[in-house]
Amino acid sequence: MMRFTAVEKFVALVSVFVLVSFAFGQSRNNVRSSADLDGTILTVTALRTNSKDPIRVDNLFLYENGVEQKIKNFSYDPSPARIVLMIDNSQTLRADVESLKKATMEFAYEIFEGDQLFVVAYDEKPEIIQEWTDDAKKMETSLATFRKKGNPYLFDALSATTKEVLIPLMPGTRKTVIVLISDGLDRGSKTEFDKAVAELQNQNITLYTLEIPDRTSGAYRRNQPKASEVLKQLVEATGGKSFSFDEPQVAAKAICDELRNNRYLLSYFPTNTSSYDARRVFLLGQEGIAIRTKSAQPPNIK
Repeated sequence: MMRFTAVEKFVALVSVFVLVSFAFGQSRNNVRSSADLDGTILTVTALRTNSKDPIRVDNLFLYENGVEQKIKNFSYDPSPARIVLMIDNSQTLRADVESLKKATMEFAYEIFEGDQLFVVAYDEKPEIIQEWTDDAKKMETSLATFRKKGNPYLFDALSATTKEVLIPLMPGTRKTVIVLISDGLDRGSKTEFDKAVAELQNQNITLYTLEIPDRTSGAYRRNQPKASEVLKQLVEATGGKSFSFDEPQVAAKAICDELRNNRYLLSYFPTNTSSYDARRVFLLGQEGIAIRTKSAQPPNIK
């Protein structure tokens, strides 16, 4: 049986430590390389306001954490949209059931061929009202289950919708959208607001709102934004847009038209930025280009 001296044992331990450290470093580098090979993709809404000329890469300027990034590709996305309509049907919402039904149905009349809708209503639990469909009559029948009761657990409903309805469509479907019909009030969710926002950003889900008047009249909310501020932050964080609940037809047409005609995919390889932290994203267009995207990008390495 072979025996080792104390010095030999020490040398062996140091050698093992060096090898393990090297392997770990290589593993981290391999992960980084893999992420970099895939690049980063942003969903973008863009249009020229003063001409019909195509928007090109050299018309755009992208920054990540203040560092300018080289855009690899910018291309129009012709794919059909998958739109989840999320409706607050809690007891004290300042909208009656018939108005909520009407606003929801407007989207069934405005979607384009290939688009599909999914309807979720929420109070203290999210409830599937209608699974994926483009059939207006089927949707109209399903809305008979709308009611008003309980408190609005908005953040829990957003998280559940992201995980259970939209993530199963990925990665094949990129044009994923939530239209939130609400005043932005959350009263009781276990999910924190920042986590709900991060989940949307991580999956490139764009959120639009049909904003109902705030039932709290702007009251301070402990440990979370005021109701109206919730809607504002959700829209800005995901590259969406807010509309008034009072004009649902205008909102539905604008959202469906935008998704069909003004959606693009932008890809780039992040440089001089951390792979382990969330990265702030800032996208600019030359004069005459209106452009929106999400405000932050998740880490490359999770």
